[in-house]
Amino acid sequence: MKKERYMEAKFSQSLQLPARINSENIARKSSNSLQFLRRNGERKSYLAPASINLLARKGRTQGPMVLKVFCSSGNVPAKVLESGSLPSFDESIILQNKSEGIEPYLNGRCIYLVGMMGSGKTTVGKVLSEGLGYSFCDCDTLIEQAAGGNTVAEIFKIYGESFFRDSETEALQKLSSMHQFVVSTGGGAVIRPINWRYMQKGISVWLDVPLDALARRITAVGTDSRPLLDQESGDPYSKTMKRLSTLFKERGEAYANADVRVCLENIAAKLGLMDVCNLTPNVIAIEVLSQIETFLKKKKNGI
Repeated sequence: MKKERYMEAKFSQSLQLPARINSENIARKSSNSLQFLRRNGERKSYLAPASINLLARKGRTQGPMVLKVFCSSGNVPAKVLESGSLPSFDESIILQNKSEGIEPYLNGRCIYLVGMMGSGKTTVGKVLSEGLGYSFCDCDTLIEQAAGGNTVAEIFKIYGESFFRDSETEALQKLSSMHQFVVSTGGGAVIRPINWRYMQKGISVWLDVPLDALARRITAVGTDSRPLLDQESGDPYSKTMKRLSTLFKERGEAYANADVRVCLENIAAKLGLMDVCNLTPNVIAIEVLSQIETFLKKKKNGI
């Protein structure tokens, strides 16, 4: 007789599960626990996190929850895993399955990531492209190559910002005829209406990151490669925060034109994190795909 393995997940309040749960896998359900049956040799399949809100007998509970998973084989109990200690590789599994699920809806359309400098467009873009099987393109890199290998900072210094913006528009024009690309745009790409015309051929995603987090990130690596920041003297964090605030006032409404907004503060709040800098690129990429999927479904239904 085959041995059976049981996983009992005890919940309090609200739970987000990355696993697909089928009714036949539920061996027992009580007011505060679920027990899932898995036979030896079976392979688990995962999907993107699905929210499950449990109601207490006396009403709805609020606040963060702690998930504890008890694994046992036969009569030998295994170690208890709490939600905060679940293996990180689960993120990759979730991302891959989410990518496979959304790919048919994309129909090869490019994804354009917009947002302030330091918002993680390049890092998240590479994760998205790998998951979707898309190519990745950084607009700044294209401009640098077209300018003979000069860096963005050197282009600003030698040719001026206007030349850079013209080159940026030219790069987006070329990319607009492409398919299956994840594109990381420059922070100021949104200020030209013509750029939006090119990006509308794909799906635009705004990575909305708090200015304080951006200032900390940028200050940590320095502002030498940021021509719009490397202009003032004083405390690095303070001058960076001041300049970012000014830039956001100029661009905030333009960013809001994106098809999809991914707010890192909201993601962190759902996961009980105080600092958005603790979010992994995989988690952000999963949220990007979820938001794109919602957008495409609404568009398909004419909402």
